[in-house]
Parts: sequence; C-alpha cells; structure tokens
Amino acid sequence: MTPTPGLEAAREVLRRTFGHADFRGLQSGVVGEVLAGRSAIAVLPTGGGKSLCYQIPAIVRPGLGLVISPLIALMSDQVAALQQAGVKAERLDSTASPDERVRIIGDIEHGRLDLLYLSPEGLMQPAMLERLSQIQIALVAIDEAHCVSQWGHDFRPEYRMLGQLAGAMPEAPRLAVTATADARTRDDIRRELRLGGAAEFVDSFARPELQLRAEKKQGRGRDRVIELVKARPKVSGVVYSGSRDGTDDLAQALRAEGINALAYHAGLDKQVRAGRLSEFLQADAAVMVATIAFGMGIDKPDVRFVIHADPPASLEAYWQEIGRAGRDGDLADGITLYSPSDLAFALRRISSREISDEVKEVQIKKARQFYSMLAGPGCRATAVRRYFGEEGVEDCGVCDNCTAPPAAVDGTEAAQKALAAVHRLGGRFGRGRIVDHLLGKTKEPDSAETRLSTFGVGKDLSQGAWRELLDALLYQGLLREDPNDGRPLIGLGDPGEVRAVYRGERKVMIHRELEAHDPSTRSGRPRKRTREALAAMGPENAPLFEALRAWRREEAAEQRVPPYVIFSDRTLQDIALLRPQGPDQLMLASGVGVSKLERYGQAVLKLVREN
Repeated sequence: MTPTPGLEAAREVLRRTFGHADFRGLQSGVVGEVLAGRSAIAVLPTGGGKSLCYQIPAIVRPGLGLVISPLIALMSDQVAALQQAGVKAERLDSTASPDERVRIIGDIEHGRLDLLYLSPEGLMQPAMLERLSQIQIALVAIDEAHCVSQWGHDFRPEYRMLGQLAGAMPEAPRLAVTATADARTRDDIRRELRLGGAAEFVDSFARPELQLRAEKKQGRGRDRVIELVKARPKVSGVVYSGSRDGTDDLAQALRAEGINALAYHAGLDKQVRAGRLSEFLQADAAVMVATIAFGMGIDKPDVRFVIHADPPASLEAYWQEIGRAGRDGDLADGITLYSPSDLAFALRRISSREISDEVKEVQIKKARQFYSMLAGPGCRATAVRRYFGEEGVEDCGVCDNCTAPPAAVDGTEAAQKALAAVHRLGGRFGRGRIVDHLLGKTKEPDSAETRLSTFGVGKDLSQGAWRELLDALLYQGLLREDPNDGRPLIGLGDPGEVRAVYRGERKVMIHRELEAHDPSTRSGRPRKRTREALAAMGPENAPLFEALRAWRREEAAEQRVPPYVIFSDRTLQDIALLRPQGPDQLMLASGVGVSKLERYGQAVLKLVREN
C-alpha cells in the first residue's frame, strides 16, 4: 500500500509549481485531510485559494484528480492556468472536438494526467464512470458545491447526481468546496453528497480590501452607474445587470462615454462570449457588463470594482459577485444600487420557480435579509459575516456606513401607524394611496374610509417620509408587495413580526430622521433649499459656505462617495452661520455627530478660521 504523502511534499509542490512560500488560512488543514485520504467540506472566501486545496493533493497523490465544475468558462480558466504552471491538466466538455476527446481519453487511460475537469453530467455518464473505474482516482473535488443545495443561491439539479459518487468511487476522498454557504446550505451539501462525518473547514468571510457601499436607486440607475464607472478610469471592473437587454444597453452607454465596455450574457453566441471573456481577462482596463451568467470562478486578480446596477436576491449571491473585486488583496469597491421595485422583482421571480413552498419561504427570507442589509444603518461587512455564522466580528471601518454613519432613528411609532393603515385598508391599495390615506388627502374618500382611525393620522410627516418608511417596512418584511399585473398592492408581511411592532416588542430602525410635514407649502413637502435661499444667510457668511462646499467636494472625490454623505448643505449652512471656534460649538451644527466630529472636525474648524 502506498504511504500517504505528507504536507511537506505538498508544500514543495506549492513552492515549485505555484510559486507560493506557504499555505495560508485553512488551506493546510484541508490539504492535509485530503492527503490522508479523508473527505472534507471547505468553505473558503473568494480569493482564498480554494482551487489549491484540490489541485495540490491531485498532483501529490497517486492517480487522477477529478474536478467537477458547473461552468465551461471556469474549467477553461483553471486548466489554462495549470498548463501554464506545467501541470498535466485537461477538460472534457461540450466544446471539445472529436479529435481532442480521443486524445484526452487516451491520456486518461495511460495515466498521463494529474487533473481532469468535467461537468456533473459529463462525469455521471455510464461510459465515463466505467472508464474511470479502471484507473486509480486520487480525489474527487466538487467545486462550487453550494450548487447542490436547494437552500443556496445557485441550485443546479444535476449536482444532486454527485451523491452517487460515494458508491461509485468509495476509495477516493471527496472534497466539496465553495465560497458561500450558510449553516443550512452546508448541512444540505453534507447530506446530498453523502459526506457523513467529513471534516468541515469554514474560514472567515472577512474581505478587508473591499470597500462596500449601497445607494438607493434613482430611476433605472443607469446614469449613476455611468458616473461611478467614469470616476474609476484606467482600471478593470464588473457591472452586474439584471437582464440581457439591460446589459447590452448599459455596455453601449458606457462605450459612448469612451469606456472599453463589453456585454456578456447567455443570449450571446458561445464564441462571442468566449472572445469577450478572453479580452476582459487580458485587458489592463476593461469593464465587463454582465448578467449572472458571468463571474463564477473567474480569476482576474486586478478587478478594482464591482457595481450592481441591479442587485441579486441573496447575501450569498451578493458576496460571491462582489468577491470578484480585489482578489489581489489591494483595495477595491463593491457598490450596489437598489430600490423597492428590485426587491419586488426578486420576490416575484422566487415565487414563479418550480420549487417547494418551504424552499420558497426560505429564499424569500434570504432576499429580505439582503435588502435589510442594503437599507440598514449597520456595518455591511459585519452583517455579511454574521449572516454566515461568524461570531465576535467587528465593524470593518471602511464601508459607507462606517465612514459616514447614518443616523439610526427609531421609527417604531410611525411604523405602527403605517402598518395599522395597511391593515385597515385591507391590502387593496398601492403605496401612493396608502400615503394619501395617512395624510388625509385621499381624493373623494368615502365615509367608510374617513371613519377609519388611521385616516389623516400621519399629517406630522411629509409625503416623501411616508414613502421612505414604507420602503423600509418592505425591506424588513413587515409589508409585502403583490405585483397585481404591474399595479403593486401593499399588504401586511410576517404576522408575528407585525404583532411584535404593534406591541412595541420590536423596534423599527430607519436610516435617517423622517422629514416633517411643512404646512407652509401647498404639497406639505419641505421647501427645497435653492441657491437663493442659501444666499439669504448673508454676504458675510457666503465665502465660508462656498469654501466648505469646495472642501466637501474634494473630500467626497477622494473617498469616492456622494458629497451629501460627508455633510448636507443644511449642515454646511449651519456651520457658516455658527462660525464655531472649537469642537463643542461645531457639535451644535445640525448633522455633526461624534463620529463626523472626529473625522472632519479639524479640517472644518481650520476653514472657519481661514474664512
């Protein structure tokens, strides 16, 4: 019997073949387990070196290493990289010519390969299983193993066949690897792949190089995406769009701005997709505008930003797609634009799938958790890490909510009014009609409506404030939206959670103070602060105000954030009027909290002294 090779032999391959001095993170533990002939589950973050965990044991152990992968592009990329490193690797997929298949099968039968990449369908063909049963198998690696789970974000039924490998190749250790799997998904992987008592390695989901941001979408968000890409010139990035037409349209708009933008989606010819992928991978500066057909396993280390023009439907999908950026360890941006209509679309898509009601319920909950993170005031990276089960995590310090903390305001009382109004209206109306009801402005209301206790109960807040609150309640699952053939109706969400809000057992925290109703305007909306209104502060204060705005503009450009997240015009106006001489006086200005005082106080006070 051949003795089990040790980790030192694996380290030698790591140094000699792949050029790395030593393993990092949990790699050595995973490699050691497989080298010992034992199966394992490994959840390592994007860029965490998952592929080395099966490539190196396949080279060190006697026999052929099998890698099961869901995408041809992923297989092609890894095989090309291995061949460049001098590793005997091949792939068998639908793009292989008859002559190539004959050559590769000959290499398999004569033991000339270290690694063979296959799709689940390709491996499970009886002829292939019979051929492989005649040779020694070093290991079976199941890449992107979350695809086996109906609870995951990218379920692929064909992955369920791979559970048969436990009986078909009982002597070969099996390694299931993925970058994104919560506890429930990991349990499903273990059960479906029959991994029994296999060791489980779950690394931290921390990606400190990623600077995460989320912005509420204005309209379709296309113009904002163009702004964000133009602000990041001469680097590579990925923009995710929710549809094929949207992908083509956005790529064309970016090209019209002089940006080297490529569209990528499943509707394109295979050769066109392959050519664009190759161009993107080789370019020093290119932007790939893509649907989710692009990305899984793409290993371009210098992607400096990922922008979601349309958000995905779960934190797993988000973390995998955002994870395309910064794989070289340098700082990179992850920016998501979102809106209530995006959430409504995600929920409709989940409801239309042919899956069990139990799975639908879980997927809907995942979508709401994701949108609550986007709309919430907390650290974004912390929210992701806790979602995946990490404990004792600290705020990242670099996301938008950490660098410019929003005012987390208790909106429970207003939420109680809104929920009560929706309840009394019976889920028969859309958000505009609900807002009118709360403001007591419904056109020609009948007597039954005017007698409701909620009619006009919300006159203390502006129309925009109520719309913002309804959005927050939708994100948090306290309200639900029925598509109603394009005319959405708003109804109550989770009954238990709604009751908890009614009783005051659950607080509803919102991003910022809700705007009050302004009785001096016809609409009740607060007056817009025009240039004329700002100039009314007096000519003696105008130069300081303009200096503060110039400073804010530079600071925002440096941080790559909108100017208003530094300070609003209202705050700058207050500072110009107050002319604070020290930190305590600066804190008197509206919108200056402790965090912003620490971050910007010295620069602002210096401008006050100089102007």
